Amino acid sequence: MKAEIAVKATAILGEGSLWDLKNHHLYWLDIVGRVLYTYDPVNGRNLGIDLPRMAGAVVPRKAGGLVLALEDGIQLFNTETRTFKKIADPEEDRPETRYNDGKCDPAGRFWIGTMGRNGDAGLGSLYRLDAEGRIERALSGVDISNGIAWSPDKRTMYWTDTLKGEIYAFDYDDAAGTLANQRRAVSVDPDDGLPDGMTIDAEGTLWTACWDGGKVVRFDPAKGTKEDEVRLPVQRVTSCAFGGSDLKHLYITTARMGLSENEIRDQPDAGSLFVCDAGVPGLPANEYAG
Repeated sequence: MKAEIAVKATAILGEGSLWDLKNHHLYWLDIVGRVLYTYDPVNGRNLGIDLPRMAGAVVPRKAGGLVLALEDGIQLFNTETRTFKKIADPEEDRPETRYNDGKCDPAGRFWIGTMGRNGDAGLGSLYRLDAEGRIERALSGVDISNGIAWSPDKRTMYWTDTLKGEIYAFDYDDAAGTLANQRRAVSVDPDDGLPDGMTIDAEGTLWTACWDGGKVVRFDPAKGTKEDEVRLPVQRVTSCAFGGSDLKHLYITTARMGLSENEIRDQPDAGSLFVCDAGVPGLPANEYAG
């Protein structure tokens, strides 16, 4: 499969793609550029909102507005007044880390990971924020906490540790929001790049953006096998999300961060938003219940 450009852009670190099923548009971020984008594929408009600080993840909120994981904490964002309200910051005393990828589980809890600002191994964690605003660490000693997804039957959670090149599976208790029995689901071939953002389709297969691999790879987590791939004309592929009226369009963010002048010249579309027809529907994104 091949992807085409949905939005020609020069995002430094495009990330955090997520389809808003209620409003029929895609949210995505330029983390380093400090911009939240809203893309409407019907009219082709891609509107940007400047953010006061870097944001690693964005999710919709059931009560309205959004939740953003900013550098100074997890915050509710009123999209009409463009005001913030902090609800948690478990790493307030750790300036060496920042928030990275995050998603909401089927029950509406927000799972958010962290990483070392310079990519140093072992500094990251994975947290669970419930609807009442209570936050707990679920994992520690993480290299770069990244893509998260839940199986269609809600019994398995998948999570990526980028520098390890691994996607892990956990037994997942949807009622309690707890994890158990961590095991390796997929070992990503280094030739495919490093596993970054991730989503899941209705058939239970994972779609993983591969940093420095120039592709999104479809994996069968039950077998740990590579089933298909989407190729892009840029090497730094960062996240993917199913969207559109039938949830069959796969939107893919990319980055130009760290590329040399020659590499940017050879990859002029680095930092753009891409899309392809995946041929299979994804699962709708979950909202934060708080």
